Amino acid sequence: MSADVSRLIEYYKSPLGKISRALVREQVVQLSGNVAGRRVLGLGFATPYMRFALARAERVLAFMPARQGASAWPREGPSHTVLCDPLELPLTDAAVDLIIAVHAFEHIADAEELMRELWRVAAPNAQLVIVVPRRRGIWAQVDATPFGEGHPYSRQQLEKLLRDHSFVPEMWREALYLPPVHNALVLKSARFFERAGRLFGPTFAGVLMVRARKELFPAVPRRRKAERYVRVPALAPQAAMRVAEG
Repeated sequence: MSADVSRLIEYYKSPLGKISRALVREQVVQLSGNVAGRRVLGLGFATPYMRFALARAERVLAFMPARQGASAWPREGPSHTVLCDPLELPLTDAAVDLIIAVHAFEHIADAEELMRELWRVAAPNAQLVIVVPRRRGIWAQVDATPFGEGHPYSRQQLEKLLRDHSFVPEMWREALYLPPVHNALVLKSARFFERAGRLFGPTFAGVLMVRARKELFPAVPRRRKAERYVRVPALAPQAAMRVAEG
């Protein structure tokens, strides 16, 4: 099931959404590194985490899935948003240097085909930053936030998906150790939950993040376009039956 853009916007305007965005964005910025002069692509609903790249990157694009819907971003100046099919990105080969995927992989029906498409549009040695709900995390079990929708991942699942499609994981991060509740006391203690949670490792984390680097050669060749769609059998026209007259 795809997330709805209006629900995503509403969530990130809420107190819990603002706190979770701040906590996850810190890790996204660290994983992204220096974006000066780079071509940056945000996939899914990554715009709450991409403002840091606007002033320094050569180009910033925000691709949102057609099933999700799109919203203009940023609020000031020309929009960087494109509504598209994630499996048919309107980009030439090797077009971007950094891809930030948030609220993307957990909603895609064919993650392997998405990886092939991302490998195609990524430049040599480009980096891919992925944020997904952690499979055993409490955030994936609660439907009240966008991180409770779609297909969550374990670290092993995400690493296999990356390596099988010629992306090498370089750095892992976790975030959202606080409970996903709209409680004022919990929200005020968000930093405490993050610091305390890291003492126990990723056990209580709600979100899993990774930075991976593109390898030179694809591990799996991309399927032809015609093979990426389910063929619906058509009815062949036939002549009407005639009843013999007695």
